[in-house]
Formats: sequence, C-alpha cells, structure tokens
Amino acid sequence: MPLRALLCLALAGFFATSAWAQSATLDKIRKTGVITMGYVEGSMPFSFKDAGGQPQGYSVALCNEIAAGIRAQLKLAQLETRWVSLTIQDRINAVRSGRVDIECSTTTWTLSRQAEVDFSLITFVDGGSILTHGNAEPRRLVDFDGKRLAVIADTTTEKVLRQAVAQRSIKVDIEVVKTREAGLQLLEQRKADGFASDRIVLIGMVLGGGKTQGVYKLLDEDFSVEPYAFALPRGDADFRLAVNRVLAGLYRNGGIDKIYAQWLGNLGPPSLLLSAAYFVQALSE
Repeated sequence: MPLRALLCLALAGFFATSAWAQSATLDKIRKTGVITMGYVEGSMPFSFKDAGGQPQGYSVALCNEIAAGIRAQLKLAQLETRWVSLTIQDRINAVRSGRVDIECSTTTWTLSRQAEVDFSLITFVDGGSILTHGNAEPRRLVDFDGKRLAVIADTTTEKVLRQAVAQRSIKVDIEVVKTREAGLQLLEQRKADGFASDRIVLIGMVLGGGKTQGVYKLLDEDFSVEPYAFALPRGDADFRLAVNRVLAGLYRNGGIDKIYAQWLGNLGPPSLLLSAAYFVQALSE
C-alpha cells in the first residue's frame, strides 16, 4: 500500500478516537469496562435501595439509560455498572475526588456547586416545601413564626430556608439533621413543627417509605425552586456531552415519559415547568 494511503488511514484512526481521548472519565471507562455511579439512599422515588439491595428510582433509571448509551457510544461489547451508596453530605466530594463517575440522585444544580463539579442537563424540577402534621395550622411559611423546623444540613434547602425566613422577618428555630429519616423522626415525636425538604421527596417518604406514622400535609406554597441535575467531573466536556446525548435523546424521543410514569406517575402528570424543561432540552444531534 502506498505511503500516502497508510498515512491517511492512520490520520483517520486518530481523528476517530481523538474526541474521546480528551476525556479522562471516558478513557477510564473504556479501559476498565466499568462505569461507577453514586446514589443517595432514602430519596424515594428518585433513588433508594429495594428489598434485594439494588438501587431503584427515577434518577437511577435515567443513569441506567446513560450507562447503556455510553456503552453504545464507546462501542463496548459490555459495560459493568458499579453502584456506590453515598450520603447527602459526601455526594459532591465523591464526584470531585473520582470516587464515582456520576452522581444519580436529587442534587440541585447551583453555581457554588458548579465551582466544584459539572452538571448534566436538568433531570427534574422540584420545589422546597414543609411537611407538617395533618391537623397542624400552618399553610404558608410565615405561619411558622415562633415555631421549630427541621432541615437537612449542607443542602440547598437549608440555605434557601434560612434566606426565606430572613426575608419574611419571621423567627424560626431551625434544627439541622443529617438525614431525611432523622428529620421525619423529629416531626413524628413532635420535637419539630415541620420538616423542610424537596416536595416530591417528602411525598415519597409518606406514600412509599412505609415508615411514617400518622397523617401529614404539605404547605400550599413552595419556598424555593430546585432544578435537579447529575453531578459530573469538572472540566470533562466530552463525558458531559456523552451523558447529555443520552438525556436529550430521552427527552426528544419520549423515552422520559415511560420512566416518569413508572416512578412518578402516581403523583400526577409532569408539572408545566418540568414539561417545559423536557421540551427545551430535547436537543437535536
């Protein structure tokens, strides 16, 4: 074969693989045949562990689709998905340190967090709310003036809750806890008048957790908007593109409808805001 033809073949091979060569994450996945995904237990219906000890939920289902999509993009015969259980407090650091390749749960995309990690397309839009006893009087945040609220430490909910009560000039005793289970326990024991967290997660705790005692209700208003996205290694644009290709495809071809119906369908159809997020992010190739 002429030297020129050999050179052309070599250059073709180089450019065919150079798009992935810049991605440390994709390179590691290709070499090891493993993608490592993190999730937070106790975030039903987004991420939780079933009776068999396997991760389940809306966010987990999306990440399973991402794993399958990356396997196809890298043209791998097979790709093992390795799940790692994380806490709300260590999930960002797990991505930043390389302990996991992607975090699949209910992480809100914020600018301060983006200084540490990158984010995928938005996967869900929720709002911060407060769970109270069914016979309790509060219906709005201002009704908690002089009362006690539990909230999980080091979350966007805690930060926004403190800002919201300050803006409304109401005095609230805020008790920080480490887990949603701990917050719910304070509420059940009447040691807190309300437990603040993301609305859909609070609904999931009451309807699907099987651990609640009594009747509960949510406020009529949300005090924040929580855009969920998957945390990714910062600066790895090609890995982010590979992840977003899968999500955009699900939003574009309607695959998201089946996943939503399976895990969130009993809560009603997607909100107008979430439907708009799906529509706007259905990017074409």
